[in-house]
This record gives sequence, structure tokens and C-alpha cells, in this order.
Amino acid sequence: MQIQIIAVGKIKEDYLKRGIDDYKKRLSKYTGVKVIEVAEENIAARPDYEVKAKEARKLLKHLAERDSWYVVVLDRQGIEVSSENLAQRIESLMVAGRSNIAFVIGGTLGLDDSLVKSADLQLSLSKLTFPHQITRFILLEQLYRSFKIIRGEPYHY
Repeated sequence: MQIQIIAVGKIKEDYLKRGIDDYKKRLSKYTGVKVIEVAEENIAARPDYEVKAKEARKLLKHLAERDSWYVVVLDRQGIEVSSENLAQRIESLMVAGRSNIAFVIGGTLGLDDSLVKSADLQLSLSKLTFPHQITRFILLEQLYRSFKIIRGEPYHY
């Protein structure tokens, strides 16, 4: 299985970098994880819809072979699932031979509607709003938790 996290923006805070690196290392026991960062657009320079459209084009470049990827966008309007349900969904994809999952995280303004609508799954991590940098950390922790659940290993109680 391969997991790709395609995100707008770079992680600037050292504490988040360390946490993200820790979960990427932990996940490497179970799956390949690649994080791809695309540059944020200047939100003051253009209307919101133009910023989101431009960021979407950058994100889509990394999904060129989209048919081979199950695409999950993180969107506050998406469905909320439990950790157990996320693990079940990942396991079902593995069993079905869908071994490439791409998670897409937008920038400050979120994702362009066209990208959200074209995804295989729209997922919300919470009704709360998180900065996109923290979203990446939370997602990696939940992916690690999912693999621990799938394997029946202690971590999730």
C-alpha cells in the first residue's frame, strides 16, 4: 500500500515538523507514505475563487494518474467517521486491491469545489476548524491509529 498526502503549504513550526516526522516514521512499518507540498497562493492578491482554482491545479498535477489512486479530500463539509471506521475503510480498500490512497489538504481557503466533487471521498476530521498544518499532523496520527487497529496491535483503546 502507498499513501500520498498532497497538501498546500509548508510546515514552518518545528514542533509540528517533529510530530509529523515521528508519525511518518511509525507508519513506515505498515505502508509507504509520501508527503507532497505545493506552494500556497497569496490570498490577498486575488479573489478567493481564483486562489482555490490555482491551488487546485497544482494539487491535481500530483494526481496525474488519478485512476490508480483512491482520492480523499479533507473538507469540513465531508463526512465524519470514527477511528475504527477509518481503519475499516482503509482495510476494505486494501482487500479490494485499491492500494494507493491520496489524501488532499487545501490551503487557508480550503479546496476548490471541482476538486472536492471529483474525489472518491470527502472526509472531515472534525466540525472544528484546524489550520492546514495541524490537519496534516492529525491525519498522520489517525492513519497510524488505523493501521494499529487493522493489525490488532495495542495503541487504540
